[in-house]
Amino acid sequence: MGKTAIKDKIMKIAALIFRYGIRLYLYTRYYLEKATRTGGFSNPGAVYIKQPDPVSGNALKDLLFKYHVKQFHESSCSVASVVNVVNALLEHQGKTMGEPLTQHDLLDKVTAAHWKERMSDDGYNGKRGLPLEILGQVVQQSLDNCEISYGSVETVSAVTKPGGTKQFKKDLYHRLERFEKNGDCLIICHFNQGRFLPELHIPHISPVGGFDPASARVTMLDVDPVQKWPYQISFETFYRGISCNYNNVFRPFGYAGGGYIYIRL
Repeated sequence: MGKTAIKDKIMKIAALIFRYGIRLYLYTRYYLEKATRTGGFSNPGAVYIKQPDPVSGNALKDLLFKYHVKQFHESSCSVASVVNVVNALLEHQGKTMGEPLTQHDLLDKVTAAHWKERMSDDGYNGKRGLPLEILGQVVQQSLDNCEISYGSVETVSAVTKPGGTKQFKKDLYHRLERFEKNGDCLIICHFNQGRFLPELHIPHISPVGGFDPASARVTMLDVDPVQKWPYQISFETFYRGISCNYNNVFRPFGYAGGGYIYIRL
C-alpha cells in the first residue's frame, strides 16, 4: 500500500471517529436533559397546532401553511424551507404555473453554493446541509431564478449580533410583528432544534409561520418529518434557539451559529 493510500485511509478513520464522537456528545446531552427536564424537555414546551385557523386574515401566512412540506432526507431542511417560501410567494404574487415547485425542482434551478451537491449522500467536499451564510445565498438566488419580486434579503447572524444582543432581540421581535400584521416580509430561521423541542442539539432550518403579539408566541413550520404538526414556542425560547453558538462540534462542517434570513417584500 502506497503512502497516499495509507494517508487517505488514516483520514477516513479519523473522520469516522470524529463523527461518532459528535454523536456520543449529542446523545449524552440529550439524555442528560431528558433526565433533568431541561433544554427542550423543560416547561412550558412547544405546543402543537393540530388544527390551525384555515383563514387568518394574513394571506401570505395562509399560503405558507398551504405549501408547508417536510424535508426529503436528514440534511435537506434548507430545501424544504426555501421551497415552502418560494411556492407561497409565487401564488401570493400571482406567478404560479400549474403544479407547485417540488424540492428537487428547486435544486435543479439553483446552483448557488453547490446546493444540490450538498444534498447528496457524500455532500460537497464532505459537507452536507447549509450554514447560515450559504443559506442566505441560496434564498436570494431562489427568489431571483423564480422571478419573485422582493425588496431585500438580509442574513442576520446571532453570533456577530449586529448592534449588540439587545438590538438583535428588539429587531427580531419587531420583524415578527411586521410579518404577522402586515404580511410584507418573511423569516427563515437557522436554529438549534434541541432548544425548541426534546430533540438533539443540532443545526436546523425552518420558516416562521406566525406570531401572536398578545402571548408573544412564535409559530414554527418545522420541516422535520418527525414533527407532524406546526408548533408554537415562546419568544424567549425562539430567541435562545436562533441565538445559539453551535460551538466547536459543528465548526469543522462550516456551522458557526444560528440566526435568520429576513426577506423584505
